[in-house]
Amino acid sequence: MEPSAQARTKIKQLEVVVSGAIRETPDTTTLVLFAGKDTLEYQSGHFLTIDPHQFPALERFVDYLEDQKGTREPRRAYSLSSAPHEQSLAITVKEERYVRGTTKYPPLMSPLLVHWTGAGVRMIITGFTGHYTLPETVESKTNHLVHICAGSGIVPNFSIIKHSLKEHPKLRHTLIYSNRSWEDVIFSAQLADLERQHPARLRVIHTLTRATEGAPDGIKQGRVTADLLRDAIPDPTECLVYACGPAVSKWDRRTARERGEEAPPRFLETTLALLEEIGIPQDRIQNESYG
Repeated sequence: MEPSAQARTKIKQLEVVVSGAIRETPDTTTLVLFAGKDTLEYQSGHFLTIDPHQFPALERFVDYLEDQKGTREPRRAYSLSSAPHEQSLAITVKEERYVRGTTKYPPLMSPLLVHWTGAGVRMIITGFTGHYTLPETVESKTNHLVHICAGSGIVPNFSIIKHSLKEHPKLRHTLIYSNRSWEDVIFSAQLADLERQHPARLRVIHTLTRATEGAPDGIKQGRVTADLLRDAIPDPTECLVYACGPAVSKWDRRTARERGEEAPPRFLETTLALLEEIGIPQDRIQNESYG
């Protein structure tokens, strides 16, 4: 896919203050960040990073994990849920879960950001970067963007959709968004508002893999399938696809190897295989993963 202006973006550190914390779901929070007079140059789809060493509340956990791993704890990356045309900078963070026998180490940053970070908290961020962005000439490549997301994989796509609806009037969007239950759907109200405001340019397809209680009419049940994708994508060789969601992590692979097995595919691996099955060329697919 054509390189974007991202390559020219300068990475820098910024001191920001949390000006608001919005609970999106029981385990997901949007942090609105105030950067003072700093110029915020970023693209929709970019992420920033946060160093856990700056938080006194995490000091003992950082020390323990570094002892266990024998290496320094890295910065954590969080996709921007804000769009460049909006006044506020924002990230949306979903709490990572520790699963006994599966997860190698307990999560460090996400519980703090989701549950214990409120207005007035200061932090240093580093931004902005990432290749999960639109090409500069997107309107010459397609008139249809397809977004396939699961869980917090919606975050960069939410930014892309918002900004593209404003800045790329020739583009229409189809969002296929998979979650376990309606309670887990991030940005449910905002997505519904955008769909109402742009009925000819945005179609949102929700599919729930478990409980459907509380969901509005028209919600699909089950995982993303080839048939669902065929129905939603009438132009498989002409659209551009942005897929984001959980993928097999290095810990999944290591655990599977220890058992003499192959790590089973997760959302992203399955989605990419389905896209190939329905005939979407690889050079028209952009993906971003998390483990």
